[in-house]
Amino acid sequence: MKIVLVTPNFHQPRGNTVTVQRIADGLKTFGITTEIVSVTEEGAANVLPAADLIHGFHAYRFYKFLEKLEHKVESYIVTITGTDLYQDLFNDEKRLDVVRSLAGAAAIHVFDKRAKQLLEKEIPSVANRVHIIPQANSFFPKTKINFEKETGTFLFVLPAGIRKVKNIPFAINSLKKLYTQNDRVRLWIVGPVIEEDEGLAVKELLEENKNWAKYMGAVPHSMMGAVLLEADVVLNTSHSEGQSTAILEAMGFGIPVLVSSNDGNRSIVSHERTGFVYNEESDFLVYAEKLINNSDGRKEIGQAAIRYVNENHNRHSEAVALKRIYENVLSEKGGHNMSEREIIKLTSLSSKGG
Repeated sequence: MKIVLVTPNFHQPRGNTVTVQRIADGLKTFGITTEIVSVTEEGAANVLPAADLIHGFHAYRFYKFLEKLEHKVESYIVTITGTDLYQDLFNDEKRLDVVRSLAGAAAIHVFDKRAKQLLEKEIPSVANRVHIIPQANSFFPKTKINFEKETGTFLFVLPAGIRKVKNIPFAINSLKKLYTQNDRVRLWIVGPVIEEDEGLAVKELLEENKNWAKYMGAVPHSMMGAVLLEADVVLNTSHSEGQSTAILEAMGFGIPVLVSSNDGNRSIVSHERTGFVYNEESDFLVYAEKLINNSDGRKEIGQAAIRYVNENHNRHSEAVALKRIYENVLSEKGGHNMSEREIIKLTSLSSKGG
C-alpha cells in the first residue's frame, strides 16, 4: 500500500510538519510506503505521485490544492488539524471550501471528541465518516542546543509559530506582571514567523521586555527536546488549537504545562491533574505563580502527565488506527459525495461563527 501525505508548510518547523512526519514514520513500521507532498512551497507541483490513497492535512488548504490539480483525486481522507475547524469553518470566505473538502472525503480524521461533535453539528451528513484518533506523542533524540536558561531563573517556554491565533502577546504582557514582582521569571518564544505583521508586533513587544523575554527563532524539531527540557513550564496561549504536539511532548517529558481553555487543549490537559488550564488572565497569573512556588506540585503534575501521555497518545495505536481507516476506504464500494445543493445549504455561518 502506498499513501501520499499532502500537507501545507512541510519544510517549516510547525505542528503539522511534526504530525505528518510522525504518521509517516509510524506507517512505515507496517510496511506502508509513504510520500510527503508539501503544497505551499513555491513551484509546488499540480500533479500528485501515484498512490493507493491520498491523505490530506488541513481541510481548507488541502481543498485549495485539489482545485489546482490537473487530474481529479478520486478518493482521499482528510485530517482536521485545528485552524481549519475552529477558524476556517466559521470564516465566510473559506467555509464553502472547507465543507467541499470534507464532503468529498471518504474518511475524516479528528483528534478528539469535541472536534467530532462540532463537525457533526456543522456538517451532519459527514458524521458517519468522522474518526477520532488522538495525536500521538512525538519522541526525538535529546540533542544539545546553543542556549540554556540562566542559573537561578524560572523559565516559561512558549513553542508557537508567530501568528495571531497563537495569542503570543498575551503571554508577554501577562508574565510581565509576574516579572515586576519576581525578577527570576524568564520567557522564551520558540517558532517561525508565519504572519509578518504579527511577527513585527511580537518582536517590538519583546524588545520592550528584553531583560527577561526572548525570541529564540525557529528550532528544528530534532532539537526541540533539548529546548523543552530547559523549561520549568511550557505554555500554550492559543485562541484555538487542534491538539498541540509541543504540549504533548512537554507532558511526555514530565514538564508542567499551562494552557488556554480551548477545545484542543482541554482534550489533552486535565486541570490541576496533568497541567493547568486558564480562562482569563487572572487565572493565568494565579496558576503561573502556583507553579513557580511549588516545586513538589510541579513534579507531581509532571509525573501524572507522563502517565497520561503514555496511556492515551501512543504512536503505535495511532498508526494502527490509520492503517485500519485506509484499508476500509480502499475496500469501500459506492460514492460518498454530497450534491452541490446540499453543500451550499451548509455554507451559512452558524452561531459559533457569529
